[in-house]
Amino acid sequence: MSATTQCTDRYPVEKNKVLHDFKPSTNFYESDQILKHYVSKNLSAKGLAYMQDNLQYIGKQAAGPMNELSLTADKEGPVLVKRNAFGETVNEIKFHPSYWELMKIAVKSGMFRVKWEPSLQAQFKHEGHRLGFAAGYLYAMSESGQYCPLCMTDGVARLIDLFSTEEDKARLLPHIYTEDAEQFFTGAMYLTEKTGGSDVGASITTATQVDGTTYALNGEKWFCSNANADIIFALARTDAEVKGTKGLSIFMVEKNLPNGERNPIDVIRLKDKLGVRSMASAETYLTNTQGTLVGEEFQGFKVMIEMVNLSRLYNSVAALSCSRRALIEAYQFVNARKTFGKTAIEHALIRTKLTELGALNVANFYLVWRAIEALDKTDAGDEREAQLFRIINPMTKKWSAEKGVYIVRESMELMGGLGYIEDQVMPKLMRDMMVLPIWEGSGNIIVLDMLRALWKSNGLTVLLEDIAKTASKNKVHSEFLVSNMQQLVSFGESLKGLPQDEMEASAKVFFEKLTALYQISLLIDNLDANTSVWIQPALNYLISVYTPSADLKQVKVLSVEEVKGLVGWKV
Repeated sequence: MSATTQCTDRYPVEKNKVLHDFKPSTNFYESDQILKHYVSKNLSAKGLAYMQDNLQYIGKQAAGPMNELSLTADKEGPVLVKRNAFGETVNEIKFHPSYWELMKIAVKSGMFRVKWEPSLQAQFKHEGHRLGFAAGYLYAMSESGQYCPLCMTDGVARLIDLFSTEEDKARLLPHIYTEDAEQFFTGAMYLTEKTGGSDVGASITTATQVDGTTYALNGEKWFCSNANADIIFALARTDAEVKGTKGLSIFMVEKNLPNGERNPIDVIRLKDKLGVRSMASAETYLTNTQGTLVGEEFQGFKVMIEMVNLSRLYNSVAALSCSRRALIEAYQFVNARKTFGKTAIEHALIRTKLTELGALNVANFYLVWRAIEALDKTDAGDEREAQLFRIINPMTKKWSAEKGVYIVRESMELMGGLGYIEDQVMPKLMRDMMVLPIWEGSGNIIVLDMLRALWKSNGLTVLLEDIAKTASKNKVHSEFLVSNMQQLVSFGESLKGLPQDEMEASAKVFFEKLTALYQISLLIDNLDANTSVWIQPALNYLISVYTPSADLKQVKVLSVEEVKGLVGWKV
């Protein structure tokens, strides 16, 4: 028997290999040509220099240790300990050690420090979100479950920074930008209740003034993500007579009271979720729970929207990261899998599918990062960008989540039965991905939100101006952009005269077409000598899909090298 067919038991080793010449990435940052180009072009030299080591660190961790930690934390999820041995109610949520190892990696990545440490916040005030999300994007490629608590934490920091007293800022923010994981505080927001779900205005939790800005909160919160948070922002009513969102105020609830005792928050049960199982979501009951009024009374919903808007961006980044990871897993697999006498990627139908998924990924990448850029500029005082952010943030959230689910599912199929097995990451990606169209506003809620933005902001005008500007600079695609934009403008104007039901149903189609056209214009904007290898095939694909045509048509199949360029992955 030859060396290549010797075996430790009765199975040959080499002849039965599933993958041949499989070379996975050892650093998700170094391998991602699309991300590396984006940060080199869109971050300042100082910003990129500051984050470079962090991106290298999190890139290596995401491609290495985080994989096993994430799979373990997913399988060994949190457990609620209601009572101790003496019958005392303790409401402790216990996590597997892998969860805390993942948290340490997040803290060390600098994703929060670059945004909230005062000197760094001042230095990078025009690009803080892009710097933080660059690390977060890589982190979520391996662990999207814990990315939810991290999202909540960033949102809490934002509200503290914008609305809390100087004393609370000085006391709490250092626990968010700390480099010591033992001192790190995580955040949460308690919005939804049984009475309303997405209809936050139906909330009935009450807040009774105790002393000054201190209130006692009473009521049940139905879906509390990151239930073990150190800092919670919760909506409640100080006056039951003031109905809807106009009657809501917002309160900061800390896990521990000033005297060291636990703030009374009864954890009724942990949610048994389909995905993102590494983190704790719960049903909780507030019983005379101490909270501090933040902002003005009855302005709670307006304050909370700041956190919701940031959470929607996190949702988009998580969707982009999950779908990117799935695409890369499939791409690496088909480059090493031999079927029917040749490598899988040499089959035309596989390359055709990768072309579709790669194009969707590239389009989502530039849409998500354009939304992040808009928030950076909004926070720096750019009113035009603020108007644009008002419409593209919900647009990006909806589109990236919906398309992301499709990318993950199709990537799983490219791997055949192996993609369905829990031994590796694909099933976890699929389960984690499924929540993203629901969190931070389900698809229908987002359509209604974009409708409000359509009538109450200049966001659509700014977006259309950007498309028109792109058309004026690009002769090749000018006619395509202008003609499609004119059709959308005409259709958008007609929405105003429709009955409410027809308006809402028609708006869904309108915004889907608008999103697709805006993505095409963003690809054209970002097309240059370096990006052409992934943007040009993506652009060709999206234009062919966007343009109405007969179902029966010839399909141009990309070569193996062209697919490699489109995916933008280098090992």
